[in-house]
Amino acid sequence: MKVGFLGSGSWGMALVKLITENKIDVLLWSIEQEVLDSLEKENRHPKFEKAVFNNHLSVTRNLDDVLGCDVIIECVTAKGLRPVLEKLTKSGKLKVPFILSSKGIEFHSGKILSEVAEEILGPDAKMGYISGPTLADEVLSGHPTCAVAGSKERDVQKLIRELFEGENFRITGSFDFHGVALGGAMKNVIAIAAGMATGLGYGFNTKAMLLTKGLDELKKMAVIKGCREETMNTLSGIGDLIVTGVTPLSRNYRFGRNIGQGMTVDEAKAEIGMVVEGEYTVKAAYQLMQGSSIVLPITDSVYKVLNEGELPKEAIRTILQYKSVV
Repeated sequence: MKVGFLGSGSWGMALVKLITENKIDVLLWSIEQEVLDSLEKENRHPKFEKAVFNNHLSVTRNLDDVLGCDVIIECVTAKGLRPVLEKLTKSGKLKVPFILSSKGIEFHSGKILSEVAEEILGPDAKMGYISGPTLADEVLSGHPTCAVAGSKERDVQKLIRELFEGENFRITGSFDFHGVALGGAMKNVIAIAAGMATGLGYGFNTKAMLLTKGLDELKKMAVIKGCREETMNTLSGIGDLIVTGVTPLSRNYRFGRNIGQGMTVDEAKAEIGMVVEGEYTVKAAYQLMQGSSIVLPITDSVYKVLNEGELPKEAIRTILQYKSVV
């Protein structure tokens, strides 16, 4: 089996390392020429010192080359998924299984990334999703980790296990393809709020409040998008929410912390130096909320801080005052 892999960010490289450690060949495409050069010459990623690879990894600068592989896995930005898929399918339908690992909601369409893939590849395409509490640095370090393989088809779930499972990386299955995608997208919005609270000097009580209310928002968004609410109680929902909302290893958490400490949005992103998916996702989530009768106070507040100049302290106060009915 040969895997075509799209993207070279930290999470993507963690996934590539898992696959190559299983002695499966990977052909990696990326727009980052410096990364491709380093992987080609030294078998290592120039930005991530733990991302060192064996001879099962090769690279290409031609996107069409991955069409000759037995399975294609993407790990590009949420904004970049549609254009990449459109380029891949310009000559016709994709004929091999396609696995997503990016997390986000497309702004203009309001579609979660699994819906974007379904729109372009067609509802009959073999598709899967890998998500969960999977901090890239810890996966690269071999920390015991469990993820979720989301697919409507059992054989695609099995394929994901064959590709990624190892001694310290295990996978559970879910038939809620879109729900697995949604949990991974929405938790980034909540993580920004948790980071803001830390930046403001608030402690664990505040973070516990935000994560608990955040889980409620994941379930409400599941209703909006027609996913299963119970999927938000799994690793791809609350599991991912917890890990992203408590640690500076999460870009979204660090981004929120920077905002809470008084940085502007541009300054906060510049300090991180990589894409912050939650900043893009919150715009789409806010748009979806506006088109429904459901209130998402954390989403609303994070959006207003990032786009309308609301102060982080006022945003946390607003979230605190909101009373959900149980």
